[in-house]
Amino acid sequence: MANSPQAKKRARQNEARFAVNKARRSRIRTFLRITEEAIASGDQAAATAALKAAQPEVMRGVTKGVFHKNTASRKISRLAARVKALG
Repeated sequence: MANSPQAKKRARQNEARFAVNKARRSRIRTFLRITEEAIASGDQAAATAALKAAQPEVMRGVTKGVFHKNTASRKISRLAARVKALG
């Protein structure tokens, strides 16, 4: 357990940062799930719209440090390929 004041403060900051990152990660996963459901339904228009909404959210996760850049690019690329295959 943290003993020094500095370590106690870092522990508080880590908890707060963890909560923020958890919320961001959850929000991104929701966008990805909506896109997956649109792809599964076979509706290309809905899938395209969902992908357009998900892309900025995923990349925002990169700038906020929730995801690695390559991970986000891979997710978007694979989703885009699946949406394109619907057509």
